[in-house]
Amino acid sequence: MKLYSDSELAEILDKQIFHQISQVADSLGVECYVVGGYVRDIFLERPSNDIDVVVVGSGIQVADGLAKLLGKKANLSVFKNFGTAQVKYDHQEVEFVGARKESYSHDSRKPIVENGTLEDDQNRRDFTINAMAICLNEERFGELVDPFDGLYDLEDGIIRTPLDPDITFSDDPLRMLRCIRFATQLKFRIEDETFEALERNAERIKIISGERIKEELNKILMTSTPSRGFVDLHRCGLLQLILPELAALDMVEVRDGRGHKNNFYHTLEVLDNLCRHSDNLWLRWAALMHDIGKARTKKWAPPVGWTFHNHNLVGAKMVPHVFRRLSLPLDMKMKYVQKMVDLHMRPIVIADEVVTDSAVRRLMNDAGDDIDDLMKLCEADITSKNEVKKKQFLENFRVVREKLTDLKEKDYKRLLQPCIDGNEIMEMFHLPPCREVGQLKQYLKEAVLDDRVANEREPLMTLLMEKARKMGLRE
Repeated sequence: MKLYSDSELAEILDKQIFHQISQVADSLGVECYVVGGYVRDIFLERPSNDIDVVVVGSGIQVADGLAKLLGKKANLSVFKNFGTAQVKYDHQEVEFVGARKESYSHDSRKPIVENGTLEDDQNRRDFTINAMAICLNEERFGELVDPFDGLYDLEDGIIRTPLDPDITFSDDPLRMLRCIRFATQLKFRIEDETFEALERNAERIKIISGERIKEELNKILMTSTPSRGFVDLHRCGLLQLILPELAALDMVEVRDGRGHKNNFYHTLEVLDNLCRHSDNLWLRWAALMHDIGKARTKKWAPPVGWTFHNHNLVGAKMVPHVFRRLSLPLDMKMKYVQKMVDLHMRPIVIADEVVTDSAVRRLMNDAGDDIDDLMKLCEADITSKNEVKKKQFLENFRVVREKLTDLKEKDYKRLLQPCIDGNEIMEMFHLPPCREVGQLKQYLKEAVLDDRVANEREPLMTLLMEKARKMGLRE
């Protein structure tokens, strides 16, 4: 981060729109400040086009005045119910609100709002680093107002609430997730008293909708090292309430001197590994959930030891329940995550043995266009501390990738789909759509995938007729 004097801040804000806001505010005789994330990001030297402005008076009135001053290129939106307004101009969005103070009831995060001073408005902010304000009035243009030493917290890399954290989090429990999200995004540490308040108030998250929780989890997942956020969520007790399926993986059991790995921390290692190679949100969700079936499938089976048979299938069946609870999309995105969870063991099984053409063809058939994403997930899943074993897996994955590339170049969709389809089978044997047609189609497909016959009409027809005769079917 970089420290700036008030005069340097004035130079940074020496953009036309800030001076025009200043002009309107002075003409109306009201105090006006740019606040929150925009101010924070100035010191962090991060770009930001979203500007929040607090007016000690009517924010709507200043927004209206600004829109008139800017002319036809400005777009004004007024939200009277919330006492806010937005002006869009030249790729920038400026949100205006009147300074206010808030009070809350215990069973809702919707505040009772009253007009207030700048001090009242800064008191209601979530964290000290978001409570800084810079004056836009001409007489004090560029003056930093930082009553809670947010600048020092930025410098020290600390997330802290301006007032009593118990009140801050109890009033609006979503702030608990925002606290962890900011700490993860900025790689900051949550101050001890603030973290202890997270632990004390975790149960309050139950009044927050899945929709709002999802938004914060998505933002954590899209950071460079989301494991930081999920460790903090788990430590303070929030994860057990919003994603108990993931929290359940934090357990190691030992029998006869044999233990299994901690699948919670393994999952987070896989997630971080994947994030170095993909910014696909839904693939990151798949990494987070790839082993959630292990808690339900864990068994002690001497002499083998601990097993997690079919954890991929069980985990895939758990995905829709999690998506519904968190208001995540129940469309193709969910089906994609399910598919990744279901198939995540397949490349590893292939790579653990001799890499056969047949196994790779089947993998390509089942994964389809998502095969590259599946391979990224599986390579991220190699977290063995045995370097020799790890190197062998990665070498085998390289062979799998080569075979996949070869299949793609040969048009795998055409190669893997038998050239005799169900309609032709029905016509040939005078059948309606039925189980027998499905069996014949599957028989041909298995033969093609196993490379027992070429995907050509003559050899497939011979195979089809032999199978049909055994099933008692005639042309």
